Amino acid sequence: MTAIAAIATASLIAGALDISATGTLLRLQGMPFEKLLQRIAGGIMGPASFNGGKPAAAVGLFFHFFIATAATSIYYVLSRFFSVLLTNPLLYGALYGVVVHLVMTFVVIPLSRVPPRPFSSKAFITQFVIHIFLVGLPIALTLSHFLRT
Repeated sequence: MTAIAAIATASLIAGALDISATGTLLRLQGMPFEKLLQRIAGGIMGPASFNGGKPAAAVGLFFHFFIATAATSIYYVLSRFFSVLLTNPLLYGALYGVVVHLVMTFVVIPLSRVPPRPFSSKAFITQFVIHIFLVGLPIALTLSHFLRT
């Protein structure tokens, strides 16, 4: 498999797992899935995303998978310099999930146009776990499976 195909596969897997888990948890709390996608779109559209209906939700879905692809591409590039990322994907995938979560929480979201909301330790820990098991590990395991020599 080519590197581009491996990156695309890992991005789709991690992106689908992440949005499914978060969407399910929020749906159980009463938030429609469309609202989650609009919140993601808020990163670029700001508060207007919540009035944008399905088109704004589509923008959010696009950006969700764009971010998953960026995260996967970064892991791939790092693996070219540090082959241990592919030979030990359980450890480094879990650590990468932590890094992705921290960067999203403390860099990307604050720099975006997403309307701020109060810090919730429950949401932070939930997303921490989701990013380890459903983002970092799938990225590392998929790339390792398809690219390890």
